[in-house]
Amino acid sequence: MAAPEFHTLDEFEYGTVEQVTPLIRRVIANNPSKFTYHGTGTYLVGHGDVVVIDPGPKLDSHRDALAAALTGERVRAILVTHCHADHSPLAAWMRDEYDAPTFAFGPHPPPDPAMVPPPGPDETDETDETGAGGGEPVRIEEATDLDFVPDHAVADGEVVVSGTGVTMRAIHTPGHTSNHMCWTLDEESTLFSGDHVMGWSTTVVSPPDGDMAAYIESLRKVAGRGDAVLWPTHGPCRDDARTYVSALVDHRLAREAAVLDQVRAGMATAREIVEVLYTDVRPELHKPARHSVWGHLTKLVDDGSVAVDGDGLAVIDARYRAV
Repeated sequence: MAAPEFHTLDEFEYGTVEQVTPLIRRVIANNPSKFTYHGTGTYLVGHGDVVVIDPGPKLDSHRDALAAALTGERVRAILVTHCHADHSPLAAWMRDEYDAPTFAFGPHPPPDPAMVPPPGPDETDETDETGAGGGEPVRIEEATDLDFVPDHAVADGEVVVSGTGVTMRAIHTPGHTSNHMCWTLDEESTLFSGDHVMGWSTTVVSPPDGDMAAYIESLRKVAGRGDAVLWPTHGPCRDDARTYVSALVDHRLAREAAVLDQVRAGMATAREIVEVLYTDVRPELHKPARHSVWGHLTKLVDDGSVAVDGDGLAVIDARYRAV
């Protein structure tokens, strides 16, 4: 299987609503970053009675663009894929403004302090993205919206909206986060894939809440569904869902094999492995890469191929050895 081929999203305008299919409109928030691509895509599904997916970040311009797009319409439901701060924060405003219920798998669980060591000397950049320096903390993904609690916690496969020409159901896809939920639109054989599958990049899977084994299994679940189209929250749509997602699985398994090879060769830490496997990646991105490697190491520990020296916890700064 060939490596995943990413697409670009070049023609769009911030603050406007775009009709992308007969039933789907999209508004892209002006929050571009190395985690969000051009920005968060909020989807409006249906006409008159509307379902909103991932209202987006607390950004006045995006809130105003959504309000304009929803003029004269009734919001029936607000669906959230997960609780990162570029996806769920505007759900609180929308719920109050439109008297509409929120749906998600559930709130984001609080972090486990034992798995998150205090920041050390390597938790700051020696250079920023321009190479100018400044020692700013390196974020590995968007911040987490721990305040979001859905009105309705839904289970895998549950139909959350039906009637008026729109049928939407929940597809639990843990991995990127434990509470990540994709949403289907049956009438157009569409899966709104959130951050589980993105059209422009691979997905960050970082412990302790991110789980590489769960992520790979969730990818296999999506690849086997037979959806015609994927609409990610970031990036362009994919009309080759089975092929593309299968390639993502192969990519993750190849990376896992490379990480295991490095441990067997004597590389004991995530940092050492990154310095070998990510030589073509800019230094300021090595911290996010270490979190990805940590995810693979955690899975390899669970699989019994790798162990933690001293039988400690599989934290990011642990030393690992082959079994």
